[in-house]
Amino acid sequence: MAKIMNLDGTQQLDLTRGTVEQAYDRWAPVYDLVFGGVFAKGRQAAIAATNKIGGRVLEVGVGTGISLPLYAPNLRIFGTDISEAMLDKARRRVREQKLKNVEGLAVMDAEKLEFPDNSFDVVMAQYVVTAVPNPEKALDEFARVLRPGGELIILTRVSADTGMRRFIEQKLQPVVRPLGFRTAEFAWSRYAKWLAGAHGIELAERRLIPPLGHFSLVRFRKVDVAKAA
Repeated sequence: MAKIMNLDGTQQLDLTRGTVEQAYDRWAPVYDLVFGGVFAKGRQAAIAATNKIGGRVLEVGVGTGISLPLYAPNLRIFGTDISEAMLDKARRRVREQKLKNVEGLAVMDAEKLEFPDNSFDVVMAQYVVTAVPNPEKALDEFARVLRPGGELIILTRVSADTGMRRFIEQKLQPVVRPLGFRTAEFAWSRYAKWLAGAHGIELAERRLIPPLGHFSLVRFRKVDVAKAA
């Protein structure tokens, strides 16, 4: 079972890939109904940022494909997810809506992406980072497959470092973990620490996204070393 570090430096047992896969297989039949409206504004903001960049896009955690119709038709999209049940719904959506810009959909581990380095102009991950067993490893993979000059765009929950909200998030964690979520482990300090150690990655934007201001749209840019020299 994977281990992570708490903010206080202690270790605790965390999600496994099997736990996440099972959780999202269970969510597949009702995911759009439960989360479609709740996360609509964040989804639209992330897709708008992606459409401005263009090119080839990898959406990690594509789920039921709810975002796929929102991409500009000139983009080329490849979607991955840990859940076959989710992808079955995504494939149906692609067929029914004749989304010709979708290159492919495949079951894939976010921590072990089966693509060469520098494969995509944009890597999109919506509400994925807080659901994988080893978030920093997944972020490293996202950066690896991103082309120089491209952007990693994530929608993510940002938890509190201190205070009452932090206390509540810690109490909720045992309840939501079986559902594939984590509430108390992802303060901005954790993302900042990853960024500080990530070679050639810079922060382009961070802004709050509804609902409740507990989520953020974050854009990381992969520096084009050749142009910067």
